[in-house]
Amino acid sequence: MENSAIDRARATEFASETTYLNTSTCGLLPRRAVDAVKALADDNANGRRQGAGSWEAVGAARDTFARLVGVGPGRVAVGGSVAAHVGMIAASLPPGSEVLAPEGEFSSVVTPFAVRGDLKTRYVPLDELAAAVRPGTAVVALSAVQSSDGRIAALDAVREAAAAHGARTLLDASQSAGWLPLDAGAYDFTVTGAFKFLMCPRGTSFLTVTEEAQETLPLLFPGMAAAEEPWGSVYGPVERLSADARRFDEPVSFLAYHGAEQALDLLAGIGIEAVHDHATGLARRFRQGLASIGHEAVPGSSAVVAVPGLGDREPDLAAAGVMVSARAGNLRAAFHLYNTEADVDRALDVLSG
Repeated sequence: MENSAIDRARATEFASETTYLNTSTCGLLPRRAVDAVKALADDNANGRRQGAGSWEAVGAARDTFARLVGVGPGRVAVGGSVAAHVGMIAASLPPGSEVLAPEGEFSSVVTPFAVRGDLKTRYVPLDELAAAVRPGTAVVALSAVQSSDGRIAALDAVREAAAAHGARTLLDASQSAGWLPLDAGAYDFTVTGAFKFLMCPRGTSFLTVTEEAQETLPLLFPGMAAAEEPWGSVYGPVERLSADARRFDEPVSFLAYHGAEQALDLLAGIGIEAVHDHATGLARRFRQGLASIGHEAVPGSSAVVAVPGLGDREPDLAAAGVMVSARAGNLRAAFHLYNTEADVDRALDVLSG
């Protein structure tokens, strides 16, 4: 699993003081992202800036994210949370529309639909999702990788079923973008919290929208950032909103996006395919090691490994300096570009003790 770009990044950009296997909760920030956030904070503290941050940094983060997920930047809106992006999609649906989602789906993906009160929300097991799409289903909403147990959805089958019944697709890539190759253009909408495998500061999120789907979304957050010419739209109602997905931008945290610009640039330089091979190779080693000490992980090829019934070992691992998480009774470990075989073996040593 040697890769010179990954090895260089690990040596120069990361300095974890723990065996960090908790990227599914929050990714480690690269040094260059930390430096960018600190530099902006210092500028804001010392009065060296005329504004709170750089719109160019926001634009650069948008452009790099778009490149990573295979769409043009005109399909990408920026924001601060998955829930806000999904809320915009939920607000676009006519009363009575049916939304289909997996059982146990992450709350930010389904709650904006559920709280409306006038939509039909239906939940089925993940492996039955494609078969459950039916005439009248308006949206199929799902995560590419399940937060609770790391399972990868049958994405091709879901897209085919949705297309056959005229349903839109909403994919949450928060647990996958950064290690699992993604063609965002294959979905009507994707939403991504970028503080996990994309290694951005929390407060960075992205919405992708096809040109056709852009015509259906309400403008819930329009301000000068959504204008075709932001600095010509400072006062009074914005006269001309952006013609592309930027009109759906939320006001953003400059501190988060200054860091995001740097983190995404690092990831783009390495390549998602290389990260995928590295991270899934470590996950495979972990699954095999777990089996050798009597613990069966959720099967699959995900970079996120869950062990049912072992969530109560999370405090023991943390006390030994191994950072994982407990979700829905599962012990959850996630592997990324900064992890090594030694990290895998350290976690196995603690679990076998």
